[in-house]
Amino acid sequence: KPCPGFCPVSILSIDKYLYSMRLSDETLKDIMNRFRREMEDGLGHGTNPTATVKMLPTFVRSIPDGSEKGDFIALDLGGSNFRILRVKVTQDKKQPVQMESQVYETPDDIIHGSGTQVRALELFDHVAECLGDFMEKQKIKDKKLPVGFTFSFPCAQSNAVLVTWTKKFKASGVEGTDVVKLLNKAIKKRGDYEADIMAVVNDTVGTMMTCGFDDQRCEVGIIIGTGTNACYMEEMRHIDQVEGDEGRMCINTEWGAFGDDGSLEDLRTEFDREIDRGSINPGKQLFEKMASGMYMGELVRLILVKMAKEGLLFEGRITPELLTKGKIETKHVSGDEGLKKCMEILTRLGVEPSDEDCLAVQHVCTIVSFRSANLIAATLGGILSRLKENKGVARLRTTVGIDGSLYKMHPQYARRLHKMVRRLVPDSDVRFLLSESGSGKGAAMVTAVETFYCLLEPHIDWPLCQCLSKPASPHVQCLSARAAPGRGGRGAPFRSFGRIDLVTIGLN
Repeated sequence: KPCPGFCPVSILSIDKYLYSMRLSDETLKDIMNRFRREMEDGLGHGTNPTATVKMLPTFVRSIPDGSEKGDFIALDLGGSNFRILRVKVTQDKKQPVQMESQVYETPDDIIHGSGTQVRALELFDHVAECLGDFMEKQKIKDKKLPVGFTFSFPCAQSNAVLVTWTKKFKASGVEGTDVVKLLNKAIKKRGDYEADIMAVVNDTVGTMMTCGFDDQRCEVGIIIGTGTNACYMEEMRHIDQVEGDEGRMCINTEWGAFGDDGSLEDLRTEFDREIDRGSINPGKQLFEKMASGMYMGELVRLILVKMAKEGLLFEGRITPELLTKGKIETKHVSGDEGLKKCMEILTRLGVEPSDEDCLAVQHVCTIVSFRSANLIAATLGGILSRLKENKGVARLRTTVGIDGSLYKMHPQYARRLHKMVRRLVPDSDVRFLLSESGSGKGAAMVTAVETFYCLLEPHIDWPLCQCLSKPASPHVQCLSARAAPGRGGRGAPFRSFGRIDLVTIGLN
């Protein structure tokens, strides 16, 4: 109930006010179990069509082992900034990977574009223009280098058809179309360079591959930034959508859609529902809206507005700035800014905050941030417990490759996440490995593996790869093959396998 006048708010009273956001260990274990059930539905042939967590097969069958080499281009499109990298992979032990990169901005009118197919062409014309500029600066326009494309949105597993946009992207004319064909068309229209797009990978897969190059125990990739998602190595015998029972394959969980079927309704707050109503995709990506960085600033703003209306903050002052969507950014929530900076931000909102107000707002930010870390810990715990079960071990030892602005920039987020994962999955030794070079390097790694497998064809009993990139398909498909027995490793001339089914094509 509103206070009669102004009631100074204490940390304890904020804890009570936001009680529904403070999740107990018992609740988090329940979320972990719910997510495990969603994973199983996504993997099952009969249950996948109605599953919200789609568990898309990526056809990536292994991480890099150090035997790959070559000169590659990687494109990384997943947010307002578009990154292009040139990645040289060598056998030099001191510096096996050399990278040069440039960041290009994607204009808002292209990201949010609506109307016709013209918008789709604008987006990929922009990508092609940036790629041409990068190749010009690298003086490689006369070369046709293999290209890996990190595309951080859900795509059908057997091609590069976009299922749905997420985050802020809404460019029309792209959903339901093959993004590689759109990009190839834009490149061909320019006519001043050529590119061989060999693989499309999700950013989580790119992160896992990047970290896997440094730590071969890495079998999980996570993004915690503008959006959130995860991938992991699943046993083939559990993947009903793909033929074959031997070995493992990377699964892109698309866990941002967890809860779209109502399975998280008891945990969503009034603020979560308001965030969803005001989004570009109401009713979709509900877990992502609760946990990712894109919505965190707005979530805090909505809480502060309600607390001010009830006389718990700012002596009840409500300003037009405080009521304006987007006025509080995620960087304000996650930054280690101190009282002085907090005072400056709130003053710009016109609320004339006291020191007590600033302390209270900082605590609200902590609760919102920690809820995100706890939710991610629960879903990651579901993946880790499944890995442990699949391996049949008493104690799991694994590495999680991780990337994303929220994880990297929030001063307390990583520590909170690590701590909660260890509480939820105590019989595990988990190493968290930060992807220093982003997921673009991982796209190059997938492309390197692709190129490498195709070069193996003369050395194996059955044709390992049928390179279908010219002219029928822009992708490489590697089909079932049997190779000479043996074990590859760093420095091995090539990897050999007892049996390979649908080896690494890197599509999700």
